[in-house]
Amino acid sequence: MKVTRGYGLLEGLLAKKRAWMANSFISPYLRQGRILDIGCGSFPYFLKNTEFAEKYGIDKTVSDMTIEGLKEENIILSNDDIEREGRIPFGDGYFDVVTMLAVIEHIELERLDGIIGEVCRILKSGGLLIITTPASWTDGLLRFMARFHLVSPVEIEEHKATYTPQNIISILGHAGFAEDRIRTGYFELFMNIWAVAYRV
Repeated sequence: MKVTRGYGLLEGLLAKKRAWMANSFISPYLRQGRILDIGCGSFPYFLKNTEFAEKYGIDKTVSDMTIEGLKEENIILSNDDIEREGRIPFGDGYFDVVTMLAVIEHIELERLDGIIGEVCRILKSGGLLIITTPASWTDGLLRFMARFHLVSPVEIEEHKATYTPQNIISILGHAGFAEDRIRTGYFELFMNIWAVAYRV
């Protein structure tokens, strides 16, 4: 099972750790609703490994074959480039949870505010956004690891920005999330950041 573009020896393990981290933040009552995984990948590992009444995913790399194949498992995928389009193709307040796992580092910084604003729009009141991203200090280390295919060079070469928890809090606040409803932390030996934000 290939969870990213390109090849990296550790990519499967890293996807599992991100999925575990995201799942740990989601309460049972939210699981009765809808989740959207933005940047779900060519194979939506997280959606396959989380329990929700309704599961949706968006990624510009997902194939028609994968879209069709996962309909039987009640996973609804779409091939959309929300960075280019500037809009997430769902109505206001449609989702209980939105995840962006190892995604924001692939988005141009000047477009990220608008995309997070769109996430705020499509979340219900009380809805939850979960973000993971590499810590800013790991950029050189990840590029070194990519040279030896420990992580996917294709994915790492596409990184457009790095973040600190303070950067993420600022972006979320600017997009409409209340700062007192945002939490951040680290996982995987401080190599990755998690952030959760509830929509008021």
